Amino acid sequence: MVTTLKEILVMSLTAIAFVAGDIMVSGSGTKLEILGAKTALADDDDGDDGGSRSRRSGSYRSGAGWNGGRNLFPFRGFFPRRSSARRAPAAPAVPTRAPDEILGFGFSAAQLTQLAEARFEVVDRGTVTMLDSEIVKLRIPARMTLDAARARAQTLAPEASIDFNHYFRPERAAEHCAQGDCLARSVIGWPSADDRPSACSGAVTIGLVDTAINPEHDAFEGSDIEIIRLADERFPQSGKQHGTAIAALLVGSATSRTPGLIPGGDLIAVDAFHRATRQDDRSGAFDLVRALDLLAERRVQLINLSLAGPPNRLLEQVVKKAGERGIILVAAAGNGGPRAEPVYPAAYEDVIAVTATDKSKRPYRRAGRGDHIDFAAPGVAVWTAASISGARPKTGTSFAAPFVTAAVALMKASEPALGPAPIREKLAGNVEDLGDPGKDPVFGWGLLNARSLCEKGS
Repeated sequence: MVTTLKEILVMSLTAIAFVAGDIMVSGSGTKLEILGAKTALADDDDGDDGGSRSRRSGSYRSGAGWNGGRNLFPFRGFFPRRSSARRAPAAPAVPTRAPDEILGFGFSAAQLTQLAEARFEVVDRGTVTMLDSEIVKLRIPARMTLDAARARAQTLAPEASIDFNHYFRPERAAEHCAQGDCLARSVIGWPSADDRPSACSGAVTIGLVDTAINPEHDAFEGSDIEIIRLADERFPQSGKQHGTAIAALLVGSATSRTPGLIPGGDLIAVDAFHRATRQDDRSGAFDLVRALDLLAERRVQLINLSLAGPPNRLLEQVVKKAGERGIILVAAAGNGGPRAEPVYPAAYEDVIAVTATDKSKRPYRRAGRGDHIDFAAPGVAVWTAASISGARPKTGTSFAAPFVTAAVALMKASEPALGPAPIREKLAGNVEDLGDPGKDPVFGWGLLNARSLCEKGS
């Protein structure tokens, strides 16, 4: 019986091997040999099949024989089978808004009392000078959805502007630099401090809303930087990578490894972010609105916003009011990819939206596109400060926006009275038209050309 079972097993394997092509016919008579059934030898570290064996014992992987030793059944490879490789789990989606908060402008005292009776709780509030109003952060009632809470609050306060506490994040990505010198500014002819005409020597204070900054970095030696922490102190401080890199790109010392576009320039930086989870630096719309209002109070006329998020009614009102006051806002176009929805504040009409290009003047592959794109600037492998010390290349539309911000600063230094509309016209006259002629969804009006920024009437 046992012999019969063995014969059946050998015949079965022979049939499979014959179909798979693993049959060898001997020259003397008809000798069938299953090629995979020879003595199994473990793989050696040096790759041969003789001598000493590897100390690695191998392990069994379902459907593939030994992993770490020779596969005892190579003919199985000729037959299609389901791959045993498992796809890595997708990263969890980051939240776009606070799970239990809404914001509002224009609540009366009586309406806030009604909201409290409806189990809404005032979490925080602050004056918004630009709108001559107060922004109020409310925690919604338990077991009520955000949509239902916003609708309920709007019913109780029909004249108020109410929205969710949306999250905004820095727009960054990782990129290695193939060369030691990654000064992307050379692509657009950025003038050095020595080559800059005297007309550009005026002092223009730049506002920045970003993550935390390392003020002890060598890049800021001799620079005039004021850092204001606006985020809730109960939350962990945001990471310093993004904010330090953007600030150094704008005003880094000319003698450091990361000279800024406007070395030693005046900068007021508002840290409106906090660290939520690992690597997730976020700013709620509540803090972003207050940051813009704070800079407006300080009479800053130019603000860099290398951040992005969803549309928000309250933020839109503040952005519009800032534009009416002559404040120029420059924002990153976002790194969601060519088919992504527009991000904000870049997509607001009163904001200059900046996309990114590489050293060959090609569009950054992950940059957002759309009719709202205004200008392109270098944003791939841009050499700037690392968070603790030294420098490294950075990529993303976040790092393209400072080029346009710095260009506006030079224009304002040359002609302080220039407002938002003339600034846009002047920028449009200092570009290299890439892509389709005129303004297009990929490059906007074109790639910034910095060679004649300080010439009046250019």
